[in-house]
Amino acid sequence: MNQQTPPAAAVEAVARIKQALGPKGWLEDPADTLKYRTDWRGRDVGEALLVARPASTGEVAEVVRVCAEAGLAMVPQGGNTGLVLGSIPTEPRPAVVLSLDRMTRVRSIDPDNFAMVVEAGCVIKAAQDAAAEAGRLFPLSLASEGSSTVGGTLSTNAGGNQTIRYGNAREQVLGLEVVLPDGTVFDGLNTLRKNNTGYDLKHLFIGAEGTLGVITAAAMRLMPAPKGRETALLAVPDPAAAQALLGRARELSGDTVLAYELMPRMCLDLAIRHIEGIADPLSAPSPWYVLVELATASPIDDLRAKLEAILAEAMEQERVTDGVIAESEAQRAALWRIREEQAEAGRREGGGVACDVSVPVSRVAGFLARAEAMLREQEPEIRLNTFGHMGDGNIHYLILRPLAMAAEAWQQRSYDLVDRLNGLIAEMGGSFSAEHGIGAQKREDLVRYAAPSRLTLMRAVKAAIDPANVMNPGKIL
Repeated sequence: MNQQTPPAAAVEAVARIKQALGPKGWLEDPADTLKYRTDWRGRDVGEALLVARPASTGEVAEVVRVCAEAGLAMVPQGGNTGLVLGSIPTEPRPAVVLSLDRMTRVRSIDPDNFAMVVEAGCVIKAAQDAAAEAGRLFPLSLASEGSSTVGGTLSTNAGGNQTIRYGNAREQVLGLEVVLPDGTVFDGLNTLRKNNTGYDLKHLFIGAEGTLGVITAAAMRLMPAPKGRETALLAVPDPAAAQALLGRARELSGDTVLAYELMPRMCLDLAIRHIEGIADPLSAPSPWYVLVELATASPIDDLRAKLEAILAEAMEQERVTDGVIAESEAQRAALWRIREEQAEAGRREGGGVACDVSVPVSRVAGFLARAEAMLREQEPEIRLNTFGHMGDGNIHYLILRPLAMAAEAWQQRSYDLVDRLNGLIAEMGGSFSAEHGIGAQKREDLVRYAAPSRLTLMRAVKAAIDPANVMNPGKIL
């Protein structure tokens, strides 16, 4: 690492952290810390004096106290799968990465209360499995659920694939345990549904990206486990047809739509080209597709009949031109893999800029049409992969470099295209960051598009809780 020689106070603080955590609780060699300092896309590498890996809330609190006393910056980190430079050091000041990857326990499950308490380093998939063993559903579901952690997901308030049914991460939280920037432990870890005793402080830390404290554990709500599930990949002529189908599917199914993902043909092309084992499930290509999944907790609810009725009506109205219904769990997984591998396929394709945007659900089709026309007017040869959670209005907007354009020219050109896209989103009442957060990458956009009163209040909260700016500095504000 090229970090300047730290002052004596920092050296002493690092020594104290090592002693407090023991030999298994820290990493210092640059080769060992590299993955903790590297952004998921592999483009940016930060610098850190140490990677602290506490195994308990008490150890987290001790690390935070030591760092705060020495004025060291702290960068809380979950699975490090973020896409906006929010979970690695980015500021030119001595920093400690505070990884929660040893705090993975499921502390408790109360099936009758439909609740569980998990530590922040617990991977989403592990939480899902633990809930399933208890006969319940942990409703958070992300493409990166095999590596994303509960704490990191709450810190960005990610939504995922099932937001249409269950809501964002915020809506799954009953209580939080958080270590504040001075080392104090905020104990808000309860599993009550009703608790009207003043400010609901847990919401300060959800979506705060580690700038106000370190989430160490969360009490999460559970749902009845699905007893039936039906999944289909449908070919549709355009997003307008998909949007009309969405409302009708919710009505005809009795609002049992669990996921509703929109994908252009580019999704299949990239997945087939870059991801081993993926093949086109339909006999002929379509300009657009919808991946729809219905689920119910009732064993007597005939989802297949509902899905077939939805398809029959949609095909009669020419909203759907072809489709395939998964006949096994393996087929279902194969359909979902097309969608879930888009981030990796896009990364392997290279030369693109990824935007995570949202508009009201009723405006998704109009937004896609206006955005494509606007961007192609500026750069006719760009390639677009615009996919995502149509059911909640969140589109992952990937703008790929024209094949004939040099990489250096594209880097400059892409800034202008993204700026124009964000302007259109603001005009349509949307958000330039639907679920990935702000991090260090989108701070200027936040200043440009957020209401001044909102920024003033955010800065006041930050100053009140973290006046020394030691907790994930350089992120959001």
